[in-house]
Amino acid sequence: MLISSSGLSKVKDSVKEKIFFGQEPSTELIAILTVYFVQGILGLARLAVSFFLKDELGLSPANVSALFGIVALPWIIKPLFGFMSDGLPIFGYRRRPYLVLSGIIGTVSWIALATVVHSPIAATCAIALGSLSVAISDVIVDSLVVERARVESQAEAGSLQALCWGTTAVGSLITAYFSGLLLEHFTTRTVFEITALFPLIVSAAAWFISEVPVQKATDVNHNWLTVKDQIKQLRQAITQKSIWLPTAFVFIWQATPTADAAFFFFTTNELGFQPEFLGRVRLVTSIASIVGIWIFQRYLKTVPFRVIFGWSTLLSAVLGMTMLLLVTHANRSLGIGDRWFSLGDSLVLTVMGQIAYMPVLVLAARLCPPGVEATLFALLMSVSNLASMVSYQLGAGLMHLLGIAQNNFDNLWILVIIANLSTLLPLPFLHWLPDKETPQPLASDKGIIPEWMPEFAPQALVQPAKESID
Repeated sequence: MLISSSGLSKVKDSVKEKIFFGQEPSTELIAILTVYFVQGILGLARLAVSFFLKDELGLSPANVSALFGIVALPWIIKPLFGFMSDGLPIFGYRRRPYLVLSGIIGTVSWIALATVVHSPIAATCAIALGSLSVAISDVIVDSLVVERARVESQAEAGSLQALCWGTTAVGSLITAYFSGLLLEHFTTRTVFEITALFPLIVSAAAWFISEVPVQKATDVNHNWLTVKDQIKQLRQAITQKSIWLPTAFVFIWQATPTADAAFFFFTTNELGFQPEFLGRVRLVTSIASIVGIWIFQRYLKTVPFRVIFGWSTLLSAVLGMTMLLLVTHANRSLGIGDRWFSLGDSLVLTVMGQIAYMPVLVLAARLCPPGVEATLFALLMSVSNLASMVSYQLGAGLMHLLGIAQNNFDNLWILVIIANLSTLLPLPFLHWLPDKETPQPLASDKGIIPEWMPEFAPQALVQPAKESID
């Protein structure tokens, strides 16, 4: 049965509207989404890394938390990668070669973990190399998204960001359960070998990015002039009060101590959760991320920034305290099993974290001036990533002070209280955030100069929410 041209057109329009959120599904867009998809797929090794550090290298909860803080360093220096991409083209191209390079680096890092890593220092270096790979590719695709998002209409604001993050969530969803299931049947190093294949997809996707070669400089000072222009534009932007105040708020919001590493040890050593079940938890949180993106896209994308941050912070702090029931085993007295309690808590907190995270990307991406998209976007994002590193280091320090170890969780309830109460610290500074909806950027002869530019939360090694079980 043949489909009429009008019927085919309706199908295409429906796919464009429902699946691509109104974006034209061009070859380049598919390539961009592929990179985000791979970022989600790499979650396949997330549990393997945690078990590798805990069981094979014998690290303590504090050591693991400190290590995760260190390997976040590539995300803190993201502006360097943005600067290189914007101002130092390779063979005349600003985007493609860096994507190819990032894929190769990622594969090398996972192969190293699968073969030659036998010490904490080597593991830190290899994991940091993998982090570097994702950070570079993230800078590149972020800059491409910024270029596209800047021309979105007010009605379309946030659709592209939601599509990109939804694609990452789908990648996470596909591998979530298998991340635990594989560990039931294979070693961590085998999982690393499988994961090593995925970064090469990023290298392949790079060739489908539409890019016009940058004209070669005829003057030896040409590139230095370009660098000076970039620095001038960046300095102009970051010295605006309307930029650094929101940036400071998000730093405080992200820098509160996290108990993630302690909870991983608690759920595996104390509660006896096996990798297969932890894979189910990751599956639930991946679904929750997609739900959070859908809720934001459907109902909240025009809600003021302060409202979303204020309510999500309050509710997350209150709901986070329910982890005291699990830590003290009070949930069993209520007739709720450890596994069901953990699944429900992870689901709710992840949905709320994703809702709080999405508007940050929307508000940021629209306001980067042409020519320094990658650099400025990465610069602002790196502030949040630095805050995440501080969060892990503060968590590690608290674990050490409280004596929380592989099999000692007597004071874990204190860490839970501190971690949750500290999330309320940013609330007195909500006025630092803009109280308007997403503005239209102001055009001038110097490019697009924003009336104001808020800061945004990190991508990092991290999930939008500080999950109770990782």
